[in-house]
Amino acid sequence: MSEQAAEIVTGQKAKFGQTIQVRLVSDLKKSQEYYRDVLGCQVDNWGHAERDGMTLILQQAASPEDVRPNVLSQKRTDYPTEWQGPDHGWDTFIHVSWDDLDSLIEEVRGRGGYIAVDPFTDAHGNLEFKNSYIKDPDGYNIVLGAMREKSQS
Repeated sequence: MSEQAAEIVTGQKAKFGQTIQVRLVSDLKKSQEYYRDVLGCQVDNWGHAERDGMTLILQQAASPEDVRPNVLSQKRTDYPTEWQGPDHGWDTFIHVSWDDLDSLIEEVRGRGGYIAVDPFTDAHGNLEFKNSYIKDPDGYNIVLGAMREKSQS
């Protein structure tokens, strides 16, 4: 049944549920250990890795060539502000609070995680943002990002 037909029959628009990213990994056991021991996730034998609002499903790749983290995206000049896009590839973007970002990075670093890009701040439009990048064993970039309105000085 089409969305339009479902809306007519029920009077409600159908909704998507929670989004869960599926990630092909080169060594499932190693990735499960990393997401559990370094990122602090609850990990099960199905490959689910969950912490707070982040959920991934880790799946064993058939061959190493199938593991392909995202490369840097093309810059754009048509964003609503002067920002033209990230300076590194993004595989997962996780919104975190401004006050939690630094402590999360130190937690991951303390557990042996590789921080590919230390926390940095920048601004575009009326927003200020702080991001940092964690790289997992397969080279996937997990971006922790916080945003807030610029303070008026």
